[in-house]
Parts: sequence; structure tokens; C-alpha cells
Amino acid sequence: MGRLPFLIIGCLLIIAFDFYFVKAILSAFKNWSETAKNRFTRIYWGITTVLIAGVFAGIFLNLFLSLRAVILVIFFLTTACKIVMLPFLLVDDLRRLAITIFRRIKRSENNSALVAGNSNDQDNAVDSSRKTSTISKTGLAIEEPISRSSFIVKAGLVAAAIPLTSLSWGIVSGAYDYQVRRKTLILPNLPAAFDGITMGQISDIHSGSFYNKTAVKGGIEMLLGEKPDFIFFTGDIVNDMATEMRDYQDIFSKIKAPLGVYSSLGNHDYGDYHFGKEPSPAKAKNLKDVIKTHELMGWDLLMNENRRLKIDGEEIGILGIENWGMGRFPKYGRMDLAVKNTDDLPVKLLLSHDPSHWRAEVLPKYPQIDAMFSGHTHGMQFGVRTEKYQWSPIEYIYKEWAGLYQEQKQQLYVNVGYGFLGYPGRVGILPEITIFTLKRA
Repeated sequence: MGRLPFLIIGCLLIIAFDFYFVKAILSAFKNWSETAKNRFTRIYWGITTVLIAGVFAGIFLNLFLSLRAVILVIFFLTTACKIVMLPFLLVDDLRRLAITIFRRIKRSENNSALVAGNSNDQDNAVDSSRKTSTISKTGLAIEEPISRSSFIVKAGLVAAAIPLTSLSWGIVSGAYDYQVRRKTLILPNLPAAFDGITMGQISDIHSGSFYNKTAVKGGIEMLLGEKPDFIFFTGDIVNDMATEMRDYQDIFSKIKAPLGVYSSLGNHDYGDYHFGKEPSPAKAKNLKDVIKTHELMGWDLLMNENRRLKIDGEEIGILGIENWGMGRFPKYGRMDLAVKNTDDLPVKLLLSHDPSHWRAEVLPKYPQIDAMFSGHTHGMQFGVRTEKYQWSPIEYIYKEWAGLYQEQKQQLYVNVGYGFLGYPGRVGILPEITIFTLKRA
């Protein structure tokens, strides 16, 4: 399994932190009885053991998706809290280390002065002064070990509650809070017959993460309520396995449009993160099943190919490529195949899952592409997005990560996704259904 080594390393780091965390809590709450301390320790390690075992069971065993989702939710929230807590503990330990070093230096200096002076009275006076100073500042004799600061540890606990609260709210309110975004897409060469028609876009379903069929169905009803003339789906129908669509195929099969539903594959659809990047019979079968799912739902999956969309004798081109992403993401896309026999078409619309493809290949090599439609980023499922302003940490990775972009005469739209991955919710960057109105210049 491609991600197993990373999962094992991550779990080992969490266990190491838990030893550190438990010690910090017990030192901060010294007034607890031995019974309370033992009870806390047993409960804490019991929860950690169950969560880690649950994560591995979710990978190796055929758990219900809803149960796996619950386990991952709790695992994610507790890990996020621990990450926030860690700097407080480190700062406190660095403070204590600095104090220890300082005291040892002072003790060494005082002892040297006492030996040089060879005075018992001076020795007694300095020793008394040193002890008094230490007691007045710390309440402890210098011979006692420096205790962890309860204030800093408790401040860390309060800080850890902030992500717990916000991320929990993002799960409760944000995961399925579908937003319809309406955009006018100006295409100078658009044939008159297409002027004013509407197109819908959704992306990044990630069906393996869903845990609420009713909410998912509600989002699809919102899309269909807009009555788009044709619809794009721009990749990542699953997290890893084709079987993840089993419980949701009937819902997404309802997506229909008069001029068709066109789809493309995303990086997760190939099974690379489950089977690894090397070819195997199981991986090939899984991809075949993913492709079959598109077919069964009535979606026209474009794999390095194109279609002609015709209205009243006039045509535009719809092109779709397999995933093409920068860095570690798979590059199966073939633009040279997708653009074949499209030179006569006045407008060409491209489905390409990863927005990095636009700047890396489409802009410099394929000026005939009028507009590209992507997903992939999810807007990191966290940030701020209004009509006039948007921000997310993902912008430090992707220059184009949400909304409409234009360079010269070419445009790109990045949909932040219908579903979610990893964190089972959204804060600020809500799931998106995009409705475009195509207009001539």
C-alpha cells in the first residue's frame, strides 16, 4: 500500500507525543489523587489505542464507510488539538532548560567564589541568600527539580480547544453546506446559437468520505434545480476504490442535462494512493471499475479525447484529458490527443482536473483552448471566501486555487469541490456548485 509507511510513521509520532502530553498533564494537575491520575492515563491511552487500531482497520478491513468516517473524524480532531498543544509544551520545556542551565552556572560561580574566599561565614551567608532568592521566586528550594509551569500547560489546553471547536463546527455545518456560484463566461468566438446557454460544474466528489446520503442528495437537487444545459464533472469521483461509489451511484446517476454530462478523471481515481504507482492487476481492475461507473451513470468520460457540442448547426468543442499535475501527481493527460481534429471549432472548453496544468502546459503550448475547468485544490477546505476576497493556505502552493482566472484570451475556473478529503468538513471554503452563463463578447 502506497501510503502505509507514512501512516505508520505518523502513528509512531502521535504515540511519542502522547507520552509527552500525558506527562505534561499529570505535572500540571499535581493536586489530582493517584486514583485520578491512573484513571486519566488509562482512559487517554485507551482512546489513542482504539483510534489508531480503527484507522488501520479502516484500511485493511471492509468497515462500513460511515464507521470509518467516524473513526477518521475523531482521529483528525484529536491530532489537530495535539499539534496546537505541542508548541506550548516545547516553550515550557525550553524555559525550564534555560533556567536549569542558568542556575547551574550561578551555582558554579558561587562555589568558586566561596573556595577563593575560604570563609565559612561568607559561605553560609551566600548559601542562605541563594536559597532565599530561589524560594522567593519559585516557591521551591533549588535542590528540588523545576516543575512544569501549570499556567503554560493549561494555556496550551485552552488553545487546543480552539481548533477543536472550529473544526467540529466545520464538520457539523460546513461539510454539506453547498453553495451555488454563478459566473458569466465571456467567450469572444462563441457561436450565436450558444449565446446565453448555461453550464454546471461540480468537482472532487470523493465519495469514500461521505457519511450523509440525504445531504449529498440535497446538493444534487440544488444542481438540477438550476436546469443547466450541460454539466462538467472535473475529477476525483472516489478517494481510492471504485467500490466507494456503491452507496452513492444512484444519487449521482440523477445528474442529467439536455446537452449531456461530461467528466474527467482526477489523481485519486487511478488508485495510486492505495495500490502504489506501479502497475498491478488489482489496480488496473479498479480503474476499469471507476471508468465503468461513469458509464453506468450516463456520464461521458473524456480520456484524452474530445466531443462536438452542436446547436442549430453550430458547434463548440469539449475536450477532456486524464490527470496531469505538477510534482508528484500523475501525468496521464495527453493534450496532443485531446485537440485532434478540433482546429475548425471556434470555441474549445477543456476539462483538466489539476489547475497547475493550465500554467504548465495549456498557456504556453495550446493557445486555442478558450477556457479550462478544474478542481483538485478543495480550497484546502479552510479559509475565507467572499465575492470580493478569498484566502486559504492553499494559495501558497497553487497560484490558481479557486474561482475564475484569465491570462490574455484564455481562462481557467477552479471549483473548490463538492466533497471533502481527510478533514471531514469545511471552514470558510464551502462545497461548490458552479453555474456558468456563456456569453459572446
